[in-house]
Amino acid sequence: MIQVWGVTDIGLVRKENQDAYLIRESGDYTICVVCDGMGGAAGGRLASQIATETFTSELERLLEPGMEPERLLEVSAQAVEAANLAIREAAAQSEAYQNMGTTLVAAVTYDGGAAVTNVGDSRAYHITGEGITRITKDHSVVEGMVDRGDITAEEARRHPSRNLITRALGPDADAQCDGYLCPLEAGEYLLLCTDGLVNTVTDQEMLFEVIHGMEPDSCLDRMLEIAKHQGAPDNVTAVLMRKL
Repeated sequence: MIQVWGVTDIGLVRKENQDAYLIRESGDYTICVVCDGMGGAAGGRLASQIATETFTSELERLLEPGMEPERLLEVSAQAVEAANLAIREAAAQSEAYQNMGTTLVAAVTYDGGAAVTNVGDSRAYHITGEGITRITKDHSVVEGMVDRGDITAEEARRHPSRNLITRALGPDADAQCDGYLCPLEAGEYLLLCTDGLVNTVTDQEMLFEVIHGMEPDSCLDRMLEIAKHQGAPDNVTAVLMRKL
């Protein structure tokens, strides 16, 4: 059994919320997806909506009872391909939308955990009483700089190039996703979020709110308040999953 909560907010600076999330129960599976759209005007909002809806519906079509975790990663990758194609087809219909795109981070549960998929810099974190661990790797310019040792992870949070991503759905004809298996024990959490949360709420603050804060059903609202206290310059979106 999985409990799930979600929140999305425009933040304090942007004129439009171009993030999107979707939570769906499908048979024995729980599907969660978070997207951060880009592309100006309404393009980013449309891209994130297309991605969440297409990814989820395609994954539902491909899911079968009792799938092995590795197979869940394979069908999730197929759903990413379908979402990418749908965004590119919509972009081709209008010049205003031709540069639109979106990140994506998603999870589909199995008995022992969740299969996690990502494209771009939206993230997944595994949170337990022992600590917080980032599951995904950002497809971004600053992540490459961290990998090379040019900057620290803390410096990356404030780097002027932190919004430059190297993979996205829409702009890339062949959007490559990464897949991860995250084992989950009872009482453990999986957090999916956009960079609007990551850039304003530290890992330790996330850990504290989830494990040591008040009730889990108000946890995301408390994180949102922290983000706004830090100025919330971007849209903020998160989905929190807890294994029962």
